[in-house]
Amino acid sequence: MAKGKGIDIEMMPLEAGRKTIWHLQKMKTEGKLISMVGTAYLDPLFTMICEKAGVDLVRYTAPGESAEMRADNMLWWTRLQRKSAPNICLNAVMQTHQYADKLSAVKNGALLVENGADSVMPMGVTNETLQYMSDNLIPVFGHVGCLSGWQTGAFGGYRRQGKTAEDAMKVFRKAYEYQECGMIGMTTEMTSRNLTDLIAKKLRIPVIQVAAGGVADGSEMVIFDLLGFVPGAAQAKHGKYYAQAFDDFSKACMTFDHEVKEEVYPAEEHGWGMEEAELDKFKNELDSKYPDVK
Repeated sequence: MAKGKGIDIEMMPLEAGRKTIWHLQKMKTEGKLISMVGTAYLDPLFTMICEKAGVDLVRYTAPGESAEMRADNMLWWTRLQRKSAPNICLNAVMQTHQYADKLSAVKNGALLVENGADSVMPMGVTNETLQYMSDNLIPVFGHVGCLSGWQTGAFGGYRRQGKTAEDAMKVFRKAYEYQECGMIGMTTEMTSRNLTDLIAKKLRIPVIQVAAGGVADGSEMVIFDLLGFVPGAAQAKHGKYYAQAFDDFSKACMTFDHEVKEEVYPAEEHGWGMEEAELDKFKNELDSKYPDVK
């Protein structure tokens, strides 16, 4: 615990075996593909599962009804993620107001890293702010192509990016500028497989595709798609169900509900009983002391 100016700052230590942004860059250099999962705001249990499964990188955000609430929850949520998964590389999604200016971006980015994140993702960050974050050693693993949430309005909604040569060049130029301003890695979303792979080939830093196709330097899938939380009819084109968790969980809950109401669960083997002599003693004492209680 370090103390300075009346403020206690507990630094999150780097432990042996923990994957960092250095490892991701090394994987790109060695031609090893990177796996990434977007756990959104779901329970850190899924981050722990990803680590046990060997996934390299998790992109996450905190729960909350608004951007302000998500930002307020992000530090303790990051500590919880790190406690659940001590070795996986964590990429923390920043809320837009957290990097509205350069000083805010560095302050909020530093707090996230100090609390256990390995990198931060300020969606749509300006080159100027990114450069300032990089100059202050904030590791930014960013994003190009189609942005998320309300920011998709700039593209007319959640749509494919780089369909024409001109638009593809705009996406590439942004990715290149980000690299030159200090970004240490990025995802590219909803771009063609051709553009995706060319970005990864031309840039020095790791480039991971999401909803884009192409090999790039690796791939991301959101936990909703990976585990089948969304009914099949609503499955996204880029999604691939590796499990049918929604159906399996629903069936499990329905079976539990039925067995409780039909007195199938709990059965005798799910509990234990008192020894007969102790039970008789207890009953006799109960009847003598509480004769009127039914």
